[in-house]
Amino acid sequence: MDWKIFGTSFLVLFLAELGDKTQLAVITMTASTESKIAVFIGASLALIVVTGLGVLVGGVLTQYVPTEWLQRIVAVAFIAIGVLMLFGKL
Repeated sequence: MDWKIFGTSFLVLFLAELGDKTQLAVITMTASTESKIAVFIGASLALIVVTGLGVLVGGVLTQYVPTEWLQRIVAVAFIAIGVLMLFGKL
């Protein structure tokens, strides 16, 4: 295992998810139920599945699209999503 990649991916995802809408949704669900463990397991499973899909799609895309272009495409997508959110379209 490449521990540097492991640590980097953990830190990036941890910081990106901290305080975002997903965490706020989990806080809300936890506050409105007695089954805290069900919320934890459900949210954890969802994050695992979404991350797995990201790894799978990323692995396939890098076979066809150079990494440099993939990074550019993702950067443009992030900017577009931000602009759409800014104007209330998303």
